[in-house]
Amino acid sequence: MANGRAMVTEAAVRAALSTVRDEERGGDLIGLGMISGLTLRDGHVLFSIEVDPQRGPALEPLRQAAEKAVSAIPGVLSVTAVLTAHRGAGPSAPAAAPAAAPRAAAPGGAQSRKLPVAGIGSIIAVASGKGGVGKSTTAVNLALGLVANGLKVGLLDADIYGPSMPRMTGITGKPNSPDGKSLDPKENYGLKVMSIGFLIDEETPMIWRGPMVQSALSQMLRDVNWGQLDVLVVDMPPGTGDAQLTMAQQVPLAGAVIVSTPQDIALLDARKGLNMFRKVDVPVLGIIENMSYFCCPNCGHRTDIFSHGGARAEAEKLGCDFLGEIPLDIAIRETSDSGQPIVVSAPDSPHAEAYRGIAARVWAKLRSGAAPAAPRIVIE
Repeated sequence: MANGRAMVTEAAVRAALSTVRDEERGGDLIGLGMISGLTLRDGHVLFSIEVDPQRGPALEPLRQAAEKAVSAIPGVLSVTAVLTAHRGAGPSAPAAAPAAAPRAAAPGGAQSRKLPVAGIGSIIAVASGKGGVGKSTTAVNLALGLVANGLKVGLLDADIYGPSMPRMTGITGKPNSPDGKSLDPKENYGLKVMSIGFLIDEETPMIWRGPMVQSALSQMLRDVNWGQLDVLVVDMPPGTGDAQLTMAQQVPLAGAVIVSTPQDIALLDARKGLNMFRKVDVPVLGIIENMSYFCCPNCGHRTDIFSHGGARAEAEKLGCDFLGEIPLDIAIRETSDSGQPIVVSAPDSPHAEAYRGIAARVWAKLRSGAAPAAPRIVIE
């Protein structure tokens, strides 16, 4: 028993799944080798069901039956099951067809329906074209800057493979599930937070395919009791992959904030990220230049380690707003690593003031309606 609750084991989950049959193939999910990516953490169970892509749309009842079977195990708080279509989904599965490429919906064309998230006023994505530019540090301080400016704010860690928000927000432990179907977000510094890092060990690698990532993101967004929020900040993983497309296709994003360092190679990738959001009609609220310059804490000498002003010039070139610059400073790094972001640990510092200023500019753009209508995506 753990905290008075029965311990859920992999053997118990597999035994439950062995009772669920795929009648067309004449066997159970375990015997047919259809289960992969099984992950257990403190009563929360996640797995994928590998299926023939041609049968995928018709197998939703099978997925629901698998979730129901696992939910009946004593101690299980939540279950996430995903249908994954790929080559080798069982002995008889044919090769999967190439994934269709998304494009912006043409006027009058078929459009996917993006449902709003109850209680959330605006959803913004904080993104970067590449890793290592301080995007997550920027996201958490931007979110806390919005809180400091008097808003009700949530933070969704959308980086399934490398979640960092549990450490950066100083939050440990698993989220509560009041009904076995939804999760309560964790909270610190007046900020509501949800991350896959609350459900898995920090050193556990997430070896998941795209569909599992998409389903996990959808559940962390829609099956969480966010309550009433003015803004939900989504910390995106770097690049232009599944997470970005999932958010663009399924969520009415009010806009995206692009984070970059000043040097040319980082700006090249930032430009790709910006153009990706534009291609799917997500408005870009502006660019932030992180690690903009370095001031020696001893002598005050300033050094532009990664050059300086590149993001501002890029914003002007691309016709979007420049939201502000944040220096390369050891205090920002130390406070983020310790779970006490600088906006809350040193609120009177110039760095905290810079983040609050950026947050105010982002909120002003959201309030002014500068962001176009929510994007809509069609798959061809």
